[in-house]
Amino acid sequence: MKTLEIHNLTEHINEILRMIKEEGETIEVTDGSEVIAHLVPVDKSSQPKKPHHESFWKRIDKYAAELGSQLPEKVDAVEIIRDVRREL
Repeated sequence: MKTLEIHNLTEHINEILRMIKEEGETIEVTDGSEVIAHLVPVDKSSQPKKPHHESFWKRIDKYAAELGSQLPEKVDAVEIIRDVRREL
C-alpha cells in the first residue's frame, strides 16, 4: 500500500487513478500523520451487470399477452382501472 499526503492528491490524481485501475494498488491518503482515506480498486465481481433491455421487454410482452388472454374481449384497460378504484 502506498501513502500519499492530501496536498499531493490533486496534483497526481491521474497517475493515482491509473495505478488503482491498472495495478490494483491501494492508496492511503494522509493529513500529516493521520490517515484520512483509503483509495481502493473496485471489486469488479460485485458490480451490477448491465441490464439486457431486449430480454426485459420480451418478458414484459410475454406477461402482457398472458394477462390479456385472461381478460374478456373488448375490455378497455381504463375501464378495468376505474372498476378497481370504485371498489376501493
